[in-house]
Amino acid sequence: MSLPRPSDMFDRAWEWEQLSRFVANDAQGATLGVVSGRRRQGKTFLLEAVCEATGGFYYAATEAVPRAEALRQLGEAVSAFAGTPGRVRFENWEEAIDGLLSLGAERTVPVVLDEFPYLVRDAKDLPSVIQKALSPRREQRGASRSRLLLCGSSISFMGGLLSGQAPLRGRAGLELVVPTFNFRLAAEFWGLAAEPRLAALVYFVVGGTPAYRTEYLAGIAPAGLADFDRWVVEYVLNPASPLFREVRFLLAEDPALRDTGLYHTVLAAVAEGNATRSGIAGRIERKAVDISHHLTVLEDAGLLVADPDAFRRNRSEYRITEPLVRFYHAIMRPYWAQLERVRQGRTERIWRTAQPRFRSNVAGPVYERMCRVWCEDFASEETLGDMAGSVQSGVVHDATTRTSHEVDVAVRGPDGALLAIGEAKWGDVVGLGHLERLERVAALLAARGEAPGRLLLFSGMGFMPAVQEAAARSDGRVQLVGLDRLYTGS
Repeated sequence: MSLPRPSDMFDRAWEWEQLSRFVANDAQGATLGVVSGRRRQGKTFLLEAVCEATGGFYYAATEAVPRAEALRQLGEAVSAFAGTPGRVRFENWEEAIDGLLSLGAERTVPVVLDEFPYLVRDAKDLPSVIQKALSPRREQRGASRSRLLLCGSSISFMGGLLSGQAPLRGRAGLELVVPTFNFRLAAEFWGLAAEPRLAALVYFVVGGTPAYRTEYLAGIAPAGLADFDRWVVEYVLNPASPLFREVRFLLAEDPALRDTGLYHTVLAAVAEGNATRSGIAGRIERKAVDISHHLTVLEDAGLLVADPDAFRRNRSEYRITEPLVRFYHAIMRPYWAQLERVRQGRTERIWRTAQPRFRSNVAGPVYERMCRVWCEDFASEETLGDMAGSVQSGVVHDATTRTSHEVDVAVRGPDGALLAIGEAKWGDVVGLGHLERLERVAALLAARGEAPGRLLLFSGMGFMPAVQEAAARSDGRVQLVGLDRLYTGS
């Protein structure tokens, strides 16, 4: 059974359906669900809405609270929810978890523990306590219909709850990850769907995190393309804006990132264009082996991802997942001291000076990723020649000329066959020269037995008449994808 979706909820229809199905299951026996995702994505909004719709129990833990105080606060919350006279007292976490299960003694009820990592920080045994409480043959579990939902924003911690030899491995009936909005949803959310170029520029800066619009900027978006620069200066580069220090807070809030200075340095190296392990190590003047742990931690935290090369085995390039993190390290961090010391006109000059870096280190890489997402999620089988199985980037080496060719988009079908290759240019009007380069790469791949059936040209600035004519004569082999098609077409 699906619960009515709140009228003030934007999208999240699939996530709401999964939560509804979990909490509305009327079967006897307490069950466990885990909800995770990076901060500011709306996890709390979803869980509070579910509790409001069902009369459920919601409790958000407080950071850095000792075990005894956390138990006291939870007892007070349970007492208020149950309407019991006096205050419920929990002496230990065994009593507390049993108390939460007892909330479902008479009816099916969601029981939410938000910011769960805060509780575990001073109660390392808590996952094991929950494991024992949910033991299949335990009487208290069988007598309860509590739908216990654990929620947290530490990707590494929440992912580890259900993996490997963790106590809760195999116990959860729901494992829901709440993602950021893709670029199309972000455009709708910001009210910019009718202006794809402006929507893309805003996405390059703040990505698809909902809270940046609703909570941080109170819904303020650029009024038009001519207003974008002013918006960046006043609402992103302004030290009085909540977005100004957001990236620093993101790293400081994750308990796995203890030496935040070095993690920032690694992210800055990637933002500068150093995408390989050796390139990052060389940029920060360390050995590659010395940064292996830091790269792994940043991956576990959801801030970095290693994208495999589409054409070369055992090679990958690191990519920053959050546009605002990339924007901070490419644009803000180099001028941090000057931006903090506010002076009339200086921020505007910094932003003007940073334009080439914004285009090459922020807009370019994020736009290329948008084009790959378009192929994954929106491009039709007619466009690609088949359903996309994987979409990556890669490098094709030409042994004859001893040159390498970067391929921004490489689409493979479900069987691994190469369907299409593509080039993405945010700041260029694409012409025949771009198509000819793509044809050369296609010929190199054909010589290896991997001839792509489609050539994709993406542009944020449009296409020259000659390449439009070539595409029209190609019988669908050459596909041109401008911003309108990227945001609305397939």
